[in-house]
Amino acid sequence: MTLPHSPGPAGEPQPPQTVEVHRLERRQEEEQKEQRQHSLHMGSSVRRRTFRSSEEEYQFSATDYALAAALALTATAETSWEAQLRRRTSTVELEERGQKRVRFGNDLERTDIALLRTQWLLRQRRDRKALRRRTEEKVREAKELRELCSGRGPWFWIPLRSHAVWEHTTVLLTCTVQGSPPPQATWYKNDTHIDPRLFPAGKYRITNNYGLLTLEIRRCTMEDSATYTVKVKNAYGQASSYAKVLVRTYLGKDAGFDSEIFKRLMFGPSVEFTSVLKPVFAREKEPFSLTCSFSEDVLDAEQSIQWFRDGRLMRSSERQQVLYADRQASLKVFCAYKEDEGLYTVQVASRFGPREQSTYVFVRDAAAEKPGAPGSPLNVLCLDVNRDCLLLTWTPPSDTRGSPIIGYSIELCQGESGQWVPCHEAPGGTCRCPIRGLIEGQSYRFRVRAVNKAGSSLPSKASGPVVMGDHDEARGKTEISFDLGNKIMVSADDFEDLVTIPSPPTNVRAIETREAYVVLGWEEPRPRGRAPLTYSLEKSVIGSGTWEAISTETPVKSPRFALLDLEKGKSYVFRVRAMNQYGMSDPSEPSEPIALSGKPATLPPPAQVQAFRDTQTSVSLTWDSVNEGPELLGYYIYSREAGSPEWQTVNNKPIQGNKFTVPGLRTGKEYEFCVRSVSEAGVGESSVPTEPIRVKQALATPSAPYDFILLNCGKNDMVIGWKPPKRRGGGRILGYFLDQQDSEELVWHPVNQQPVPTQVCKVSNLREGHFYKFRARATNWAGVGKLSAPSSLFECKEWTMPQPGPPYDVQALEVRATSLMLRWEPPLYTGAGPVTGYLVSVREEGSEQWKPVTPDPVSGTHLRISDLQPGKSYVFQVQAVNSAGPGQPSMPTDPILLEDKPDAPEIKVGVDEEGFIYLAFEAPEAPDSSEFQWSKDYKGPPDPQRVKIQEEVNMSKVILKDPGLEDLGTYSVVVTNADEDISASHTLTEEELDKLKKLSHEIRNPVIKLISGWNIDILERGEVRLWLEVEKLSPAAELHLIFNQKEIFSSPNRKINFDREKGLVEVTFQELCEEDKGSYTAQLQDGKAKNQITLALVDDDFDKLLRKADAKRRDWKRKQGPYFEEFLQWKVTEDCQVLLTCKVTNTKKETRFQWFFQKKETPDGQYDPQTGVGLLCIEELSKENTGTYRAVVSDDRGEDDTILDFTGEALDAVFTELGRIGVLSATPLKVQGTEEGIRIFSKVKYYNVEYMKTTWFHKEKRLESGDRVRAGTTLDEIWLHILDPKDSDKGKYTLEIAAGKEARQLSTDLSGQAFEDAMAEHQRLKALAIIEKNRAKVVRGLPDVATIMEDKTLCLTCVISGDPAPEISWLKNDQPVAFLDRYHMEVRGSEVTITIEKVNSEDSGRYGVFVKNKYGSETGQVTISVFKHGEELEVLKDM
Repeated sequence: MTLPHSPGPAGEPQPPQTVEVHRLERRQEEEQKEQRQHSLHMGSSVRRRTFRSSEEEYQFSATDYALAAALALTATAETSWEAQLRRRTSTVELEERGQKRVRFGNDLERTDIALLRTQWLLRQRRDRKALRRRTEEKVREAKELRELCSGRGPWFWIPLRSHAVWEHTTVLLTCTVQGSPPPQATWYKNDTHIDPRLFPAGKYRITNNYGLLTLEIRRCTMEDSATYTVKVKNAYGQASSYAKVLVRTYLGKDAGFDSEIFKRLMFGPSVEFTSVLKPVFAREKEPFSLTCSFSEDVLDAEQSIQWFRDGRLMRSSERQQVLYADRQASLKVFCAYKEDEGLYTVQVASRFGPREQSTYVFVRDAAAEKPGAPGSPLNVLCLDVNRDCLLLTWTPPSDTRGSPIIGYSIELCQGESGQWVPCHEAPGGTCRCPIRGLIEGQSYRFRVRAVNKAGSSLPSKASGPVVMGDHDEARGKTEISFDLGNKIMVSADDFEDLVTIPSPPTNVRAIETREAYVVLGWEEPRPRGRAPLTYSLEKSVIGSGTWEAISTETPVKSPRFALLDLEKGKSYVFRVRAMNQYGMSDPSEPSEPIALSGKPATLPPPAQVQAFRDTQTSVSLTWDSVNEGPELLGYYIYSREAGSPEWQTVNNKPIQGNKFTVPGLRTGKEYEFCVRSVSEAGVGESSVPTEPIRVKQALATPSAPYDFILLNCGKNDMVIGWKPPKRRGGGRILGYFLDQQDSEELVWHPVNQQPVPTQVCKVSNLREGHFYKFRARATNWAGVGKLSAPSSLFECKEWTMPQPGPPYDVQALEVRATSLMLRWEPPLYTGAGPVTGYLVSVREEGSEQWKPVTPDPVSGTHLRISDLQPGKSYVFQVQAVNSAGPGQPSMPTDPILLEDKPDAPEIKVGVDEEGFIYLAFEAPEAPDSSEFQWSKDYKGPPDPQRVKIQEEVNMSKVILKDPGLEDLGTYSVVVTNADEDISASHTLTEEELDKLKKLSHEIRNPVIKLISGWNIDILERGEVRLWLEVEKLSPAAELHLIFNQKEIFSSPNRKINFDREKGLVEVTFQELCEEDKGSYTAQLQDGKAKNQITLALVDDDFDKLLRKADAKRRDWKRKQGPYFEEFLQWKVTEDCQVLLTCKVTNTKKETRFQWFFQKKETPDGQYDPQTGVGLLCIEELSKENTGTYRAVVSDDRGEDDTILDFTGEALDAVFTELGRIGVLSATPLKVQGTEEGIRIFSKVKYYNVEYMKTTWFHKEKRLESGDRVRAGTTLDEIWLHILDPKDSDKGKYTLEIAAGKEARQLSTDLSGQAFEDAMAEHQRLKALAIIEKNRAKVVRGLPDVATIMEDKTLCLTCVISGDPAPEISWLKNDQPVAFLDRYHMEVRGSEVTITIEKVNSEDSGRYGVFVKNKYGSETGQVTISVFKHGEELEVLKDM
């Protein structure tokens, strides 16, 4: 409330009422401000304090901060809005009244402020105590909950519930159990333990999913009505729960709510599987697919059909695709990895609940890049991801290819670059490795390679992409909604103070210690401030007393760091410093002593590995689990055939659990199995192998008989027949129990107390005219099987019709792609007369029209039916015929699919080791209790007088005692007690029997098999070896070697060797001579087997062998000293040099090498003692170089030479090669102007007129040498000279060069500018030639020096030329000579003579004749020396 006051001067004291109003408003505003500050800074102020009282020791969590901040901010927003509204109202009132608000400080105001602060402190302490009490309550409740959950006996949170279900539906019993430790559950049916292995596959399915126990009973029958109990037990107690299951029989109606039409409208079609998923054996990096078929179209297939792998739903993606079309569902995986291995299940919604099938997909290792390299690792995972480091784990491969793994190579790919870069090497004893030095905010993928001595494996499947960052930071943020959809994000960093230098980190410890590394961890400093932190680490060896900084390539941003370079055997302590932009903190407290751990040990193998029969191609395994906590990754299973030393991997992805069914085995073979535990330390040792187990169908109770038929009927009895069970349970049917029911009664009565061994039973003591139904059960060693469905009603009325009754037991045998054998039993009731034949009818499955197989009745009780269409299913029935006509038809057969089974056994015919002819039939899939029933011509067993039947494991043989024409015919065999048809036949013809009898004779009268007849080898030293090879012989084998009808033995010059193990006979002659000419016969005998082989070594054959042996001996002797490894040979180089080369070996330092030409030693040859190469180079080959070249090498051990004849054909070959190189070296044609005309030429490296030919063409016309055209060659040039060229000489010129088979053409175009340039050059040179020809010249005559004695006459004569005649003058010492007194000159034509009479010493000097005309001039010079009498010798010496 605000009171008005009168306006007055500023500074006047206000009335007391105004002061009071201002004081109240100020107090309210201060309280609101203090409340906001208290709410905002409550959490941070508590943490900011360094020393706390006993009431302030509690530390609040980040969640408490977030909630308190959110409440404070929301409350502040509301309060602020109200305060603003009041303030605005007050301001308006004051302005309206012309008053001002005055704020001043006095004692009363300070007192109010102190009072408000005291109140705030009291409220703060109260809030702290309230939060502490609340926290203590939560801690106490959590402690009580842990105590309650730990060490408690099991108890049922939700017990079992009873169910009432229809027959052929699925029931699911569920309950929830709690206890600590988790209890073990066991299920019972009427107090009998339920073991799913003892029931048909898929009947029971038991699961335990974290306390949720389920028992699924599929395809319920009346026998499944019972009390089901589950008992749970742990170390602290046990409990049980039970429920009743009532199975109701559906009687069926044609209309109403139970009609098929109503069910289809309400529940949809009843979808069933028409195919069975089979195990898939895929290979890594290759595609695979699973396909199943349905009986009906599936509505909304995308939602109704689901695929699972190991219980996880699979959807279409880049790597896999789920498809449905034409009643077929398929799952395609485009690129398989070992992670794709597992149990695949397809589930489809149906009227009576979901239907499903399962199979196991195995993914084998891809072929290694290097032989012997291990398989690739799998399950690469990134754990503990921080800002700059993470922990990488993987699973070791199951197959190391015989060499243990010594390490792993880790590769990374940054972002979407697709470039894989090696980043770390991990030792082989661990599948766990820290990766550091990563960049915050970047995305990475990793893959791993296993390494052994053979090399590196293929890379594993890449891990999922992971982004580096502080994931704790994201968890420290809280989003709170308020005020009708507004949101506020609260972070723990919002409560941090603006500190500068951070506090030291705390709690430095070893998070993980391994053999090769240690991972350190610490807590962030408190307070840490808002600036980003990095860390510096220091280490100290225990006992050293010094601290050493740990260098890192990049700053450490995460409170984690992996140390990879610690030394084994040493203990370390560590401390950490925090750094930000303001500085570095003090070091943390040192950690506890830390040292590398020892090499981790692999887990022990599981115990009690047991193998049980399952199906015809699978075996079920169980073992005791390895109790080693979380280190266990699963189990690898290995198998091998009994007697084989090599183990084969079964699975490449570790199995979770302690049981597994191994599929894909060969029926009838014996296998051994072992199991190995898998952990991060690697694959452990193998368990003790199981006892060898033969792969056969596990023994189980048979299924129900079906298709009852009345075979005969009297007044008070009936003969009932039926078909045997489709599944015999892997054993022989011991008999059948038959029940009967009068239609007028409700009670079923047993017909027999002892089992009936056949499928026919006579029921007596019946009442005539009554109708009866029958049902039956089959029994085997496993017990009594399922009860069949009731038969149709049969009237007990004596048969009197003339036609025969129905045949029975119609069987289809020897089913192939286009044919089968049909067999049946004759009717028990023959009617008015004997049966004269049978009518066989056939129809395709789904058709109602029967067609006769043969136009006329067949006489026997079997018929081979051919020309059927492969891939189709047929149904057959048989009618007996007598004189009255055809009788009742038999019960139709089941649909028979015609196909060729790839593993269908056939009868094999052969001859055994003793020479007996046999027919054998092997059936590995035959049950243990089965029998082989042989028949001849389908009329019964073969005559025991002529054959002997021999039984072996899964095999039967018919042995002919004395083979003859009586044994010809068709032999057939049928395996009894098999679920599927196992039968075959073979027709033994006379031609085949003759071949078998011949083979039998050869076996009973054996011949030692000859592998290789007599062979002749010449050994290195010239020895001659005769040898032959036969098959391997026994140690008792004998050899007799006959030479020219006389047995010979070993001698000094002849050695005989007989190797029985290798079947080798050898005769070695040290030095063959004329006495060894003749015939050699080897007679061999080994028990009954004999053979003899003859070699005729005579005439030319012996002479050639003798010469070759002598030459070989001489060559060996030659090689005892230095010898030529490569003989003399020539080679022409690109520079047309001819090189003669040879090579010597077995030399030493004293070895001498010499070259000879024409028997004279030549010094031009070269020899390199290091390489043994001799070289002789002929720069330019000519006639002078033709002859015989010889190289000789010698020392004290001997001498060897090599000769090359360079004459005749050899010389022609060299010149031809030189010509070929010359042709190839020809340069392009060039045009040159000359004084005579135009010259066209090509340069060559070599030209020889005899071996090379040249032809010139002008405009495709061959040119011949004449007055105007001249062609010629030199050693390095081929030319064409055109004299006095004209315009007609223009055009294309071609030079054709040939040498042997090598030819080449060169062309140039002499026209246009080329012709003009050549003509200009020709004119220029021609003018110069004219000038040179007519120029004044001194042609000859003057000597260089002339000496003469005093007083003699000197006469010098020279010849000059020039046109016009030149002017003549003489010079003496470059001065003109005056022809006076003693000097005279005479010109006679071209001769010019100068005469000096009575010469003296003054006449000595340099004289020259100078001639000149209009074309030029020239000077001829001579030096004259005049000497006195007696000075001739001195003058001559001086000169």
